[in-house]
Amino acid sequence: MPKVVLSVNTSWNVVNFRSGLIKALRSRGYEVSVVAPKDDHSAKVTDLGCRYIAIEMDNAGMSPFRDLHLAWSYWRIIRQERPNVFIGFTIKPNIFGSVSAYLNGVPVINNISGLGTAFVRGGFLRKLVQSMYRCALYRSKWVFFQNDDDRVLFVDEGIVREEQTLLLPGSGVNLDHFSPAVDETPRLNGVVFILVARLLWDKGVGEFVEAARLVREKMPTARFQLLGFLDVENRTAVPRNRIEQWVDEGLVEFLGSTDDVRPFLQAADCVVLPSYREGTPRSLLEGGAMAKPLIATNVPGCKEVVDHAENGFLCRPRDAEDLASKMVEFAAMDYPSRISMGQKSRRKIETQFSETIVIEKYLSAIQQIIKAADS
Repeated sequence: MPKVVLSVNTSWNVVNFRSGLIKALRSRGYEVSVVAPKDDHSAKVTDLGCRYIAIEMDNAGMSPFRDLHLAWSYWRIIRQERPNVFIGFTIKPNIFGSVSAYLNGVPVINNISGLGTAFVRGGFLRKLVQSMYRCALYRSKWVFFQNDDDRVLFVDEGIVREEQTLLLPGSGVNLDHFSPAVDETPRLNGVVFILVARLLWDKGVGEFVEAARLVREKMPTARFQLLGFLDVENRTAVPRNRIEQWVDEGLVEFLGSTDDVRPFLQAADCVVLPSYREGTPRSLLEGGAMAKPLIATNVPGCKEVVDHAENGFLCRPRDAEDLASKMVEFAAMDYPSRISMGQKSRRKIETQFSETIVIEKYLSAIQQIIKAADS
C-alpha cells in the first residue's frame, strides 16, 4: 500500500481544511500519516482514518535551536515512516519537512497557500524567508500555488523553477457542506457584514472597523461582525483589548471562534475581507459557496474570487474609505439584486473552486510520482 505523509502547522488546519484530501487518499488505497503539533483538534485527526504523529513546532518563533530540533524531528519521523511522498503545507513544514524528506530520499509536494506576513511587510525577514524557501523547494517535485501572482513572484525571484509549479483554486470547498439556505427571507433590522479570518492587522481588520465607523454615520442600523481567533501567535495579531474597545464603542460584534462558520455566514448579508494579500481565502470561498455576496480588496488571492459588480465588489487595499463606499453601495441595493449577486457567487465557486477539482490535482501529482518511482 503506497504511503503519504502530510504535514501542517496545526491539527486544527488538518481537520478543517485537509480532511477532504485525506479521505480521498484513503478511498484510493493510500496509507496516510499526518504530522502536526498537538492542539484541541489532534484527537479528531485519527477520525479521518489516518495515523497522527505529534511534533513540536514554534510557529511564530525564529529560534535556530528550536528550528534545528524541528528539522531533526522531521528527519526522524520520515526515516521511520518511509513514505512514497511527503506533502507540506504552511511555512515550517514546507521548509524543514521538505529538507528532511530530501535527505531521506522521499519526493516532495509543497503547497504555498499564501505568502504571509514576511512577504507583506518586506525587509530582512522577507529576504530570510525567501532564502529558506529557495533552499527547501529547489528539489521539490511539485510546488502548488493558489494564485498566479504568487507563482510568478516565486519564479521571478528564483525560488522555484517554472516547470515545478502548478496552480490550485485554493484548498477547495465542499459544496455539499457549504450550501445556500433553502429559503431566505429579507432582513428587517439592518444589513449585516461579517469578516471571518484570523484577527490580524494584515487581514484588514483595522480597515474593516474604520469602514464600519464611516458606514454607521450614514446607515446606523448596519451591523459589523468579527469571527476568528484572538491572541494568535503572530506579530501582526490584533490585541484583545483593542477588540474589546471596538465592541464597547458599539462598532463591531465579536463572535469569537468556531469550528463551524456556516450558521454565522448564513446569518450575514455580505462576507467582507479587506486583506493585504492572500493565497485563496477560505472565508470568501465558503461565503460564496453559501451564496453570499462578497466584498474584498483588489489584491492577489481575493481578486480571483470576486468579480467586481457581479458577485460582489473589489476595493482598494488599506483604504477604509473605499471599503466603506462599497459597503454603502451594497447596502443600498434592493433585496432581489443582493440575492442575484449571491447566486453568482455560488455558481463561480461551483465551476472554479470545488474541492473535487483540488483533490484530483493532488491525486494526479501523487500518482505521477509513484508511477515514476516504479518505472
